[in-house]
Amino acid sequence: MDTRIQFRIDEETKRLAQIMAESQGRTISDACRELTEQLAEQQRKVLSHDSWLTEQVNLAFEKLDSGASVFVEHDKAKNRMAERKAKIRRQGQI
Repeated sequence: MDTRIQFRIDEETKRLAQIMAESQGRTISDACRELTEQLAEQQRKVLSHDSWLTEQVNLAFEKLDSGASVFVEHDKAKNRMAERKAKIRRQGQI
């Protein structure tokens, strides 16, 4: 089911927007629809990422609670991360 969205803008803004939209072969309604669809898609991505992140955090806590976690000292973790970054950079040069 389609929904109608209404909002108010001043006449000059509407006039200029109409001219620009028409120069692109579309209407203001087309442009507003496209913007709304883009915003909705961005929100879908945010929600998807939030869901993924929540799942990852929950998995980490489950691992901690089960005693299966392995802790790494800060310096070791920094070195591992530096090695990973260097490897990724080398792969990008190929």
